[in-house]
Amino acid sequence: MINFRYHVVSLTAVFLALAIGLVVGTAALNGPVADSLKERVNGLSKDNSLMRQSVNNLQKELDMEEDFAAEMAQVVLPGKLSGRRVLVLSLPSGRDHTEGVVKMLQLAGANVTGRIDVQDKFVNPDSNNNLLELAVTAARPNSVPTSGLPGNGHGVETSSALLASVLLDRPQGQPAVTDADRRAVVQQYVTSGYLTSENKISGAAEAVVLVSGQPYVDKFSAEKDESVVKIAEQFDRSGAIVVAGMGSAGGNVVSVVRGDPVLAQTISTVDNANTVQGQLVTSLALVQQLAEKKAGQYGVGDNAAALLPKLPQ
Repeated sequence: MINFRYHVVSLTAVFLALAIGLVVGTAALNGPVADSLKERVNGLSKDNSLMRQSVNNLQKELDMEEDFAAEMAQVVLPGKLSGRRVLVLSLPSGRDHTEGVVKMLQLAGANVTGRIDVQDKFVNPDSNNNLLELAVTAARPNSVPTSGLPGNGHGVETSSALLASVLLDRPQGQPAVTDADRRAVVQQYVTSGYLTSENKISGAAEAVVLVSGQPYVDKFSAEKDESVVKIAEQFDRSGAIVVAGMGSAGGNVVSVVRGDPVLAQTISTVDNANTVQGQLVTSLALVQQLAEKKAGQYGVGDNAAALLPKLPQ
């Protein structure tokens, strides 16, 4: 008769056999498995080291290209924009590389009549009515009749048209805007929180560089991106314009201009103005605009025609 002791002995024997099997199996496999794992770890470590070295080399090459572009600018740019009057408009998305664009313009000899930073509030859809009121009544000087402003109820477009009228040269035959009126208009927008300007506007400009960046990504992104294009369009009506951007996709102003056969005929774009190379090309694109009355699309992004314009010798 099978009793309790028999069961205990049987179970003990089973567990003892399992334990012996595990010990024997582990001992048999320990060498090959350990060697294989060690080989894999060493391989991954080597791959990681090679990738890190590759990244470091690419960063070093990029830094050297930036240094090369900065040195080439010293050779290529001086005198190219001597006597030219240029206004710089900076959008929030392009703020980080605006200073580099300004330095290249100054190196080329441009007279930067002013730098104006457009605030996010300016392109916010909630500001539409206030912008209309500023453009039509509160900020508008008598030298800019309402008949010369858009009448479609778009606040950004109407205010941009007013600002372009007072900040850029007036068409021949139209009343001139005094420096006092020009500064008063800008101050109205500054006081209302739509613009900021660190320096006084020193007269009218003949061209404008609009420094931009990536498209908006918030819930009003479509309306804001459209408003940025409206700014470019209105300044394009009054003078030469180059958009110094970052990237050429996602609905930012560079991509919209390049995708519009009409706008691309008169507005130049540079899609890598966040780099020294792009900042150099921005000045060259403006030279082409002023000297040849020709627009071009430059950089490394989608629909770029070339890295830089071919200028006459």
